[in-house]
Amino acid sequence: MEPFYFKSYNKTIGVAHNVKELQEGIEHLDQEAIKYHLKEGHVVAWLNYIGEKGLAEILKGVEDPKEAVSRIKEYEMLKDSMQKLPTKPKKQSWKKKYYKLNY
Repeated sequence: MEPFYFKSYNKTIGVAHNVKELQEGIEHLDQEAIKYHLKEGHVVAWLNYIGEKGLAEILKGVEDPKEAVSRIKEYEMLKDSMQKLPTKPKKQSWKKKYYKLNY
């Protein structure tokens, strides 16, 4: 998969291979370059390309780097908490319940 290249006047100023690196780039690189990439939809297009469609949807229309970082952090926290949820136990059929209770 191709990384995301942060560019400013045709010069590469940063590279992101994943969402964490993208977030760090948005936080620390030239804010005018970041605003350009957000406004032009480059970040959203790359997120769709790497399969982060949920985050891409959340960042659609966001042009402020601070807002983008805030939404990325919130998305990552939500994603992490969803992965830690316990799975539902399998439902027992009515026959198993009946026999379990009556025998």
